[in-house]
Amino acid sequence: MLASTLNKRKYKNICIIDTNSKVGSKIKVSGGAKCNITNELVTNKNYLGDKDFVEEILHKYTKDDLLNFLNKNGVVPKINPKIVKGTYFCNSSQDVIDMFLKLTTHIKKYLDTKVLDIENIIESDSYKIKTNKQDIQSKKIVIASGGLSFSSLGATSIAFDIAKKYGHTIEKLEPALVGFTVQKDQFWFKKLSGISTYVNTFVDGRKFEGSLLFAHKGCSGPIILTSSLYWKKGQLAIDFLPNKKIEDFFKSNKKISSALPLPKRFIEEFLQSIDLEDKAISSLKIDEREKLSKLKYYEFSPAGNFGYTKAEVTKGGINTDEINHNTFESLKQKGLYFIGECLNITGELGGFNFQIAFSQANICAKELNKL
Repeated sequence: MLASTLNKRKYKNICIIDTNSKVGSKIKVSGGAKCNITNELVTNKNYLGDKDFVEEILHKYTKDDLLNFLNKNGVVPKINPKIVKGTYFCNSSQDVIDMFLKLTTHIKKYLDTKVLDIENIIESDSYKIKTNKQDIQSKKIVIASGGLSFSSLGATSIAFDIAKKYGHTIEKLEPALVGFTVQKDQFWFKKLSGISTYVNTFVDGRKFEGSLLFAHKGCSGPIILTSSLYWKKGQLAIDFLPNKKIEDFFKSNKKISSALPLPKRFIEEFLQSIDLEDKAISSLKIDEREKLSKLKYYEFSPAGNFGYTKAEVTKGGINTDEINHNTFESLKQKGLYFIGECLNITGELGGFNFQIAFSQANICAKELNKL
């Protein structure tokens, strides 16, 4: 995005360095290969980080600006609410990659090239970029190399290493938008691997709704990925009967597994976990009804998460107080810019991270065009 927005006449010698052999590897796999590129409901409330800074970024380059840019270049995303509410998906991730390739034909691309370090050359007011293949000299460097998630797609710590080298503070890095592993009391989750159900979750004072997917390690799915962004080594709660009152089912003479609108296997494992017989729901005693009512607010403490290899993003990152909020230039090192996931701004699942990254890239490029 940044490279495609830079003024061609002003910046005649631009290059992109990518550790992958093809451009846009992370775009390629995003949104199930359909690229969940932005969200109809995007606001600063959908992000961890400096809320004022996020609001400023989203105001300068809005989701409508991004959609107009995409439409102008032949990519027409559409909302698909089945996965995450308000999310815009493209017809194919490859369409986005092809668009950027077309817009950057004039730009030299060093693919399958790993950046090892950078050094500032004081006498020429420039930088030497050391790679595994050659050294590249540049007046300015924009680092948009992402976080630690998806190492299989070439993710490394290079952004953080360079930032630390020049005195930047790195806020605690953790996997985010990732599934949870479970403790012994929730091992019954593992027996339900592959089953999905619609739930509400409650975490850190927030409520989310969406699909939960039971997995062989614990639980995942869109609702869990978003919840993981705000989870802090403690409890979260799940409402397995969203928008329903459990009291409304107590008059039924059907067995619990038949009376409740939940997957039968789920009900069977849940009942076993709370030591409750699958019997006519109307016959339940008061204490048994209280046990069953846990379905409306099931509290548990995850053991941890699936780690960086399964995480969509990395939360934490370079302290944004040390970045120029108008240009994204480092306040500690002239000519060095940081954008994207390496900054301490992380969005929820549903196109929010692409939106903030593209907004930052556009703003940074426009400021560079003014120099």
